[in-house]
Amino acid sequence: MDILDTHAYDRRQRRYTLCTSTFGLLTPRGPSSAVLSWNGGQSVLGVVGGLVCSAVGDWCLVWPEHFLHGMGAFAAAHLLYSFTFISSNYSAYSASSSVCFRFLYLILFMIGGGFYIYIFPFLQTAPDSELLVPAVGIYVVLIAIMGALAIRSRHTATLLGSLSFMVSDLSLALQIFKATPPMEYGNALVMVTYYSAQLLIAVGDIKAVENKDDFSKWKRS
Repeated sequence: MDILDTHAYDRRQRRYTLCTSTFGLLTPRGPSSAVLSWNGGQSVLGVVGGLVCSAVGDWCLVWPEHFLHGMGAFAAAHLLYSFTFISSNYSAYSASSSVCFRFLYLILFMIGGGFYIYIFPFLQTAPDSELLVPAVGIYVVLIAIMGALAIRSRHTATLLGSLSFMVSDLSLALQIFKATPPMEYGNALVMVTYYSAQLLIAVGDIKAVENKDDFSKWKRS
């Protein structure tokens, strides 16, 4: 059998195309050609955009005076990841109508709301509180939406990555706004969960592309 017809070759080709599309953003080819070179452009754009925005957020958080800019960059990352999770690569396995999944959505938003209520007094005493109070509220909503859409995707890596991102952000907020006693390994917790989140979301997107292609082949057979 010709190697071009093998399933293993198809998988390697999809991974290669994803990698070249991703790193193409940093080459003279430019972002448009990189995205258009792959039929899952919406998904690639979301993941790569999320990674870029997260990197910008990291850079901003080095300087406390740019904290709000960093939070804005991370908020954009959550929006782009959410954009990814509703792309066609994930829709084939949607379970948004399930009562069980709706219950999980409710729990997720309750956790987000409870966190905001808990941290609210600390935000009021922080510098720039008139900006932080609404900004953090919006941020919590965005990250809860990303988590809910990750649940909807029913991809384990995507879900674990989103939950890790939530743990990282909430842990960081507790420490920055002094809403918890000093944590001995607080910085390690933030960084480990943050980088794990980025890796898992990227892996989840690759798996989503592979599963979509397999599902399409099954429907045509």
